[in-house]
Amino acid sequence: MTDPIADYLTRIRNAYQAGSKVVEIPSSKMKVAITQILCEKGYILSYKVVEGTPYNTIKIALKYHPQTKTAAIKKIERASRPGLRMYTDVENMPRVLNGLGIAILSTSKGIITDKEAKELGVGGEVLCYVY
Repeated sequence: MTDPIADYLTRIRNAYQAGSKVVEIPSSKMKVAITQILCEKGYILSYKVVEGTPYNTIKIALKYHPQTKTAAIKKIERASRPGLRMYTDVENMPRVLNGLGIAILSTSKGIITDKEAKELGVGGEVLCYVY
């Protein structure tokens, strides 16, 4: 697999489209950091890293609106990819849905959102957009 982050985002997108409650994804440090941000910002209910013999997995409980049963994540898409990396600085930080969504960045301070990166005054690689 050449792009594990794109695979991670696609598995979440497919699980929402299928109406699944839980999705299992192979684990890595970056995927766990992205999942933690999604949980903190309220896009998913919860997550748990499951230790396995061949490899560890992340179990993610997806979030839906209680009455309408619509997904909490309307769109989740990869920004930077192996063939075309996207980097940004503090002045040119992307605004997702005019500030209603989040951009997840990989910076020297770790995996953080666009708002946190502005507060810290750091730029980095734009991994994905979520809204």
